[in-house]
Amino acid sequence: MSTQTSDNPALTQIGKDIAENDVVLFMKGTPMFPQCGFSAAVVQILTQLGVKFKGVNVLADDGLRNGIKTFSNWPTIPQLYVKGEFIGGCDIVREMAEAGELEQLFEEKKVAMAG
Repeated sequence: MSTQTSDNPALTQIGKDIAENDVVLFMKGTPMFPQCGFSAAVVQILTQLGVKFKGVNVLADDGLRNGIKTFSNWPTIPQLYVKGEFIGGCDIVREMAEAGELEQLFEEKKVAMAG
């Protein structure tokens, strides 16, 4: 965690969301109404796996949209975090899902499933 977190409210909020939720998807739009194809693809993968996750709409706040890129040092949205660990964007999530690695990760991390 960088020292600038305390100076930037967006980074503080990002850290809080990641700490308080097993699975967090920083995305464009919401899980019900994704506003980009890549975000929609990750929502679909998580939904198919039955994983409970929090969607954070980066379009709602410019500070958040720029902050998440700084926080993860990753240039694109969506971004998936599992138990505080940055997993990756759409391509990485899709590849992991196809290989069965994503489901395995959720099991290993004991992630809550949507009931």
